[in-house]
Amino acid sequence: MLDPSQIPLDSLPLEAFLQAATEAAKIGGQELVSRMGTAKVREKGKRDFVTEADLASQKAIGVHLAGAFHEHRFLGEEDDPALNNSVMPKDDSESPFCWVVDPLDGTTNFVHQLPSFSVSIGLLYLGQPIAAVVWDPILEDLYQATLGGGATRNGQPIINSGCDAIDRAMVIISFAKGVTRKDAQVQQFLDLLETAGTIRRLGSAALNLCYVAAGCSDSYWANNLKVWDVAAGYLIATEAGAVIKQLSGQPVDLLKPDMLCCATEKLFDQLQDTLSRSQD
Repeated sequence: MLDPSQIPLDSLPLEAFLQAATEAAKIGGQELVSRMGTAKVREKGKRDFVTEADLASQKAIGVHLAGAFHEHRFLGEEDDPALNNSVMPKDDSESPFCWVVDPLDGTTNFVHQLPSFSVSIGLLYLGQPIAAVVWDPILEDLYQATLGGGATRNGQPIINSGCDAIDRAMVIISFAKGVTRKDAQVQQFLDLLETAGTIRRLGSAALNLCYVAAGCSDSYWANNLKVWDVAAGYLIATEAGAVIKQLSGQPVDLLKPDMLCCATEKLFDQLQDTLSRSQD
């Protein structure tokens, strides 16, 4: 990602970006709620679902953002050659701005009518998130952030829990689709099970990052995500003071997000040690 210090923030209309993203997320959320329990479902891959609601939400979001910023590029989770491009411009003629959208993060929850899913919209400037919105259309919780501007939930500033002890930590995890008992991630989970205060698997990566940002959870660990899962949540969590790195300790690559998000550096070190044991 681009070094944030290289971004001309003073010359960017961050509030206009945030407003457009908020409007788009709520429009997408309306599409989801109106189709909950009735949307047709198909399987993209093993345990990987897509519904009519995903597609309707993405289309509505794309139309709204294109109307506001027609020169910007767009990357959505659901394949649409007319909309999807790389988050990095291919040449100097392409816009440095790219909207990265997950129109329904938590599709499996949605399919089962479990009310824990979200709409995630992040605006990247040369690969660096600069504006972010995550909308929970069931609880009507709105998480927002701009680069250098802090993070909010429903307009109120949020900050992480400050937890620095693994035995008191609530850790949220995500498993890869199709995971088996032989996978290294399962042994890592067992090591974590013996040391963490408590563990949850909730189903929406975007919300998981927001929960760490708001202090509802203390950590989130995942190594099977895509850029649309985290483009918004990454900025919201970091602006709320969370520490996010690869398990190796290296900076996160949003195009291949293997990440450990923690309330504090001390908690990160403890979780990193625990999750690395089975890799030694």
